[in-house]
Amino acid sequence: MTEISNDSGWRGSQEVWLQAAYEALLETGVESVKILPLGKKLNLSRTSFYWFFKDREELLAALLTRWREKNTGNLVKQCEAYAESIVEAMFNVFDCWIDPKLFDPRFEFAVRSWALQSEDISTEIENADRARLSALQQMFMRFGHTELDADVRARTTYLVQIGYVSMRTKEDISLRMKRIPHYVEVYTGIAPQQRDLDRFFSRHSFRAADLG
Repeated sequence: MTEISNDSGWRGSQEVWLQAAYEALLETGVESVKILPLGKKLNLSRTSFYWFFKDREELLAALLTRWREKNTGNLVKQCEAYAESIVEAMFNVFDCWIDPKLFDPRFEFAVRSWALQSEDISTEIENADRARLSALQQMFMRFGHTELDADVRARTTYLVQIGYVSMRTKEDISLRMKRIPHYVEVYTGIAPQQRDLDRFFSRHSFRAADLG
């Protein structure tokens, strides 16, 4: 059952409650993810909430599942995506840093902030970091890098981006795009060719002429 509506106030959907919880987490942190404030914001009853979730803990678990599937799941998929070279593979990873539909930096920051208050969430973060770093390392090894070299390059790639997230860095898209080829060269040891850049810019609806 995903949707229900009648005169008693049993209406809404699981996704509506989950989206409201997500927005509250991003705006003011996990302490604001509570049933009554969310219901007031949505103009929905507690009865509606309990139709879709057993309790607040189940709602929080659903939030974590969304974060895990989106940020970790998509990053791993991009690491494993087809590529003819390590440069192309790295551009696949950079899709995550450009497209919030693949990797949500605000969600990442909110969950990492939540981890400061919870050992369980801290463990979730540790598990996610390990999975992401492993995927990046395997990507480098796929293109002939030794295990140690792949590990260092994976850490360099990942920790820089987590630094962007943790510092809540604001970067104009043209400046970001101008820096990306240099990041790719630093991470892979190979300068991207123009055709690599053109493909990457094209799938993000960006023109090289906009670099200025």
